[in-house]
Amino acid sequence: MRRGVLLGVMAFCLCVFAAADTQPKAQGDKSIPEKDGVLQLKKGNFNRALRKYKQLLVHFYAPLSGDGHRLSKVFENTADALQGSEVKLAVVDVTKEKDLAKELNATGPPNIRLYLSGDKHNPVPCPVPQSSTSILTWLKRRAGSVADLITDLSQSETSEELQVVGYFKELNSEYVRMFYATAVDLPDINFAVAQNSDIISKYGLTHDVVMLLKKSKLIQAYKMMPQTSKEELIIFITVYQMDPVTEYTGKTAAQILTLPVLNHALLFANKSSADFQELYSSFNSVAEAFRLKILFVLVNVDEPRNGRIMEYFHVRGFEAPLIRLVNLTDHVTYHLPSDTLDIETIKKFCQSYLEGKAKPKMQSEPIPEGWDTQPVKELVGVTLEQVAFHPNKTVFVLFYLPYSQESRSLFPLWEELAEALKEREDVVIARMDASANDINLSMQGSYPSLCLFPALYAERMVVYTGKRKVAALVTFLDKEMVKAKKSRVKEDEDRSKYIEAAKAEEAKRANKTKDEL
Repeated sequence: MRRGVLLGVMAFCLCVFAAADTQPKAQGDKSIPEKDGVLQLKKGNFNRALRKYKQLLVHFYAPLSGDGHRLSKVFENTADALQGSEVKLAVVDVTKEKDLAKELNATGPPNIRLYLSGDKHNPVPCPVPQSSTSILTWLKRRAGSVADLITDLSQSETSEELQVVGYFKELNSEYVRMFYATAVDLPDINFAVAQNSDIISKYGLTHDVVMLLKKSKLIQAYKMMPQTSKEELIIFITVYQMDPVTEYTGKTAAQILTLPVLNHALLFANKSSADFQELYSSFNSVAEAFRLKILFVLVNVDEPRNGRIMEYFHVRGFEAPLIRLVNLTDHVTYHLPSDTLDIETIKKFCQSYLEGKAKPKMQSEPIPEGWDTQPVKELVGVTLEQVAFHPNKTVFVLFYLPYSQESRSLFPLWEELAEALKEREDVVIARMDASANDINLSMQGSYPSLCLFPALYAERMVVYTGKRKVAALVTFLDKEMVKAKKSRVKEDEDRSKYIEAAKAEEAKRANKTKDEL
């Protein structure tokens, strides 16, 4: 099957080359610099490149990032195969072209985008490629149809790699269109459509089914239903593509972090310990039961290269074995509060987490010396609620990740904001390391996050999503303070009524006691 995919990719490239013969050659264009066949774009020539090339595949990269370096190599290896085609490769160094990256909203994923017919504002995101073949396959599938996937499996070779095979009652059905759309989004995986009913008879299945095969062995099957979405199908394929438990390594890190399953259970253990096999067996058994809901990951604490992930979760080697659960959306961490890590204990922990009954593990850095003497107050876990929910202070907090370039870029802005508001005693500007301190708040979106806590008795938090400029921040703060002032009047009235009612009740009880005496 692998051989068939490669032949198909080569055929696609040849067809594109032939079509390109009718197009004017762009090789001699000196107005846009090239390196090894890849355009070097910046703000001054980006629009020109869009007008010139019908299909412009752009990699937005940061040279010093590990993943950026890997993708750059993949991208460069694709250039030769696309020479002379309608697809032109280009790169933008986002560390140098910050204004362009901001204008194109290219400061984060997706890192590779396909611009079509000069449309600057609606690029097609390219799935994160594992190789140059991934990019070629993605382009081929985008330009093709489901007919390209029809395969006679009886004539194909037994593959060591995962093969996704669909069998459908009708080839023009919505199920088939969804299957092909999924194949476009997963270019690193072999897809095929079978028309011989022997394939489903062999495994005791019916039509409209998606099968995952490896060495002709059925790994798992998914019955398509009217309510099935492309996202559900992608989750099914990507989850069962992996083993029930995936060990965290340099090779698997990107796959783990990009998987659409956002709940992760991490087992921190020493693989050389005497009880490891028994512990791993229990963890693996529970992983089978929670597939599609929780991704199970093994972190070997005896591996020096795992120091960064252990530091992130504040795990020290001698504390292993232990299990943490984390959701990649809100970053709240949960700790299995037990020294016994058997099947039943792990299963109960995972179930309580999914049901929302598990309690998050609060972590806090030590309170820094002089934390409240600087214009920007440095909060930690144990001081957050005390400061943020002060009834007479409006508190604006920057929750950041110290290793995030986007977070660090906000530090000067936050200092400037604190300086602008230093004369206002009823306002506190603060920041907090979200990776070192667990935050028991309902955070929205990813970090960095700018959150305002109004001066109220009620514990309220407002997330700021506007422009990251001092003037805009001050305007937002002032508006929220006006709202809070109105709410505070109602709060004070309610508190006064409560206090008066409490005093009346106390006096009533005192009079009753006096009468009884």
